[in-house]
Amino acid sequence: MKAFINQLPVIHKILISFISALTIVVIFALPDIDDLAENEPRLKVGKLYPLAIPSDIVTHQDPPRAFTTWENYSVKSGESAATLFNRIGLSPQLLHQLVTTNTEIESQLSRLRPGDKLSFGFNGDHELTQIIRPLSSYESFRISKVNDTFKSHIEKKEINLHYNYAEATITSNFWNAAITSGLSANQIMGLAGIFGWDVDFALDIREGDHFEVLYEEQFVEGRKIGRGNIIAAVFTNQGSTFKAIYNPEDGNYYDENGRAMKKAFLRSPIDFRRVTSNFNPTRRHPVTGKIAAHRGTDYAAPVGTPIWAAGDGVVEKAGYNQFNGNYVFIRHSSTYITKYLHMKKRLVNTGQRVKQGDTVGTLGGTGRVTGPHLHYEFLVNGIHKNPRTVDLPQSKSLTGKKKDDFIRLASKELAKLKRYNHLLIAKE
Repeated sequence: MKAFINQLPVIHKILISFISALTIVVIFALPDIDDLAENEPRLKVGKLYPLAIPSDIVTHQDPPRAFTTWENYSVKSGESAATLFNRIGLSPQLLHQLVTTNTEIESQLSRLRPGDKLSFGFNGDHELTQIIRPLSSYESFRISKVNDTFKSHIEKKEINLHYNYAEATITSNFWNAAITSGLSANQIMGLAGIFGWDVDFALDIREGDHFEVLYEEQFVEGRKIGRGNIIAAVFTNQGSTFKAIYNPEDGNYYDENGRAMKKAFLRSPIDFRRVTSNFNPTRRHPVTGKIAAHRGTDYAAPVGTPIWAAGDGVVEKAGYNQFNGNYVFIRHSSTYITKYLHMKKRLVNTGQRVKQGDTVGTLGGTGRVTGPHLHYEFLVNGIHKNPRTVDLPQSKSLTGKKKDDFIRLASKELAKLKRYNHLLIAKE
């Protein structure tokens, strides 16, 4: 070993000497291990010891939310809020507290109807914390407990609108064509109302007439809940085409040039059904058989069908005689008078002011008639005119900037209608 060391270079010999000396110093300088153990606390296996955690590494969390259990109930026939609460197991005192909190809660709980659905929310101690009453597909009335009292508000879900399209050519009658196209009963009556100042849907509809409709469909959370406004419509009747566009600014319909679809008079004062006789001044009287002037239009419909005022005006006379039966005459101005004969019942009195569309009576068969119907007359300056073809005075139309804005809107909506028409044709 000595011979091996002697053969090493001088630098290696110096390093070996230095490391050896350092090792000896460390060995003798370190304290005894037993001395170290006596100065340190001894920990026992299985025993819990507190551990301090620095505050800067702790994440603060909100307390957990109270858990709510929901129970759903339907109001039974003859059941009031009191009997419903009793069935659920809620006290009369709680109901009294609720209905005396505010008028909205009182109104909602005092007007329950059979079939109404309510959801009751309870906390972990089975204390009432919430009540939800659905009002529609997108609205609910919510009652919430806050501390020791209750608060209420109406919650509304967002309604998303999408467009849909329907069109048809009439082969038998307007109603059947509209149903086949996919329109609902309300939409059919709405469409007839839009064009009802230009087209008498009881008399004027012909085979080959055509309509196109662009309308809204309403969706909540991806589920269809109903239909909205008719946005644009085109109706072709006996070769004449009428266009109507919805104006969201005032809720009315105008043609593509901003002229109001609404006229001073309705073409027909009754829901369209069927007609027993047309305007014919040389028609034979159905009772006497003699040729006598028939200066009006007869509408046949079920007894009791509402009869509308064709325009705004004042009831000039309301009465009964053996020829006209129950009748109402309305003066609309110094120029126009409308007459309604053979009614089952009059619902207005002489001197009463009426608005267009007000119900003035119900259809019947009083006076000299062969069957129930409405006889309707339209007079201009005292001369009988055919209400189907007479020129009607316009209602107020758009002017100025409102007209310009609407014409731009109408152009866009009619373009959408045309685009949907093209898409439908492409699918076919």
